[in-house]
Amino acid sequence: MVEWCLPQDIDLEGVEFKSMASGSHKIQSDFIYFRKGLCFGLACFANMPVESELERGARMKSVGILSPSYTLLYRYMHFLENQVRHQLEMPGHYSHLEAFYDDKKGVFPAGTLVSQQPIHWLPSIHNYMYPEMKITHPAGCMSQFIKFFGEQILTLWKFALLRKRILIFSPPPVGVVCYRVYCCCCLANVSLPGIGGTVPESKPFFYVNVADIEMLETEVSYVACTTEKIFEEKQDLYDVYVDNQNVKTHHEHLQPLLKINSADKEKYQRLNDQRQMLMYSQEVDGDCSSCEEDLFILFFMEQNNRIFQTLMEVSASQDKTLTADHARGMGLDPQGSQVKIMEKQKTFEVIAKESGIFKKNQRKRLQCSDFS
Repeated sequence: MVEWCLPQDIDLEGVEFKSMASGSHKIQSDFIYFRKGLCFGLACFANMPVESELERGARMKSVGILSPSYTLLYRYMHFLENQVRHQLEMPGHYSHLEAFYDDKKGVFPAGTLVSQQPIHWLPSIHNYMYPEMKITHPAGCMSQFIKFFGEQILTLWKFALLRKRILIFSPPPVGVVCYRVYCCCCLANVSLPGIGGTVPESKPFFYVNVADIEMLETEVSYVACTTEKIFEEKQDLYDVYVDNQNVKTHHEHLQPLLKINSADKEKYQRLNDQRQMLMYSQEVDGDCSSCEEDLFILFFMEQNNRIFQTLMEVSASQDKTLTADHARGMGLDPQGSQVKIMEKQKTFEVIAKESGIFKKNQRKRLQCSDFS
């Protein structure tokens, strides 16, 4: 139940299921990023044993805030952690929360919390999000993300770049898994002049549960995490399901993308080589101007820019044909990239139409005759 809120007339229907992850009764504390309408929330959860039959031996609460953007929410995590502990020990004392609201309050645009209109995440905004968000993980969330998935990071990259519906399952705690959602979105960044601003970014929905099923049924692209195992059976809600380090898809035409091919192995090796060079320069030369987080973000952005640049050049050519050489130039495997090229083609055509690369009523399909 929602025990207390400010402002009191705000629509918070369902927020109690977002701010307290399913299965949280098994853990002592957690933090949760989530989406409510077009706003984002951060909630800190805590579980305290009590000698009360009415509360069945445990008192569990979450204290959270909502904002139109998630980029600065991390700044208030320490406050929320303290407040949820305060609420467990002294239930019903809201003076600190009232003072916080009076100091930080803002007015949400009309309909912000309930609108279901599509969101477009511009790279300029996304790049601004990155330096703020990385601070929230003491070891660097992107570094941990890549170390956790290893070569499978290239599989996630492909699905993120194709704007597929990606659902990450994990039992609680879910805080670190919310970072994986964010990092997965970062894999798809594009910054090309003239096209970057029209590329719809991967949408981070962060934590979702069964109360979000109706909303997810309308989405064509998202990245989210859940603690609800039942989602695995609801295959109409997602394209890609990630359980621990196991990435799978039930779509037959996407199955080939699960295989780590030679081009993927080469990219992963190059990423590791660049990381080793960075660590060496930091140790020997004392150069701390760059960090692993920057390296990983820029590595994938460069890959994505190269793909879109090649697609733009082919779309402007006479025969509009993608060849095996084009595939290699984009860092793809010519023998195993047909599915990705055809899928990417669909994405690119939508983007091209929006950005004016193709004139109205003159969209032409790219050919893939040279791919096996």
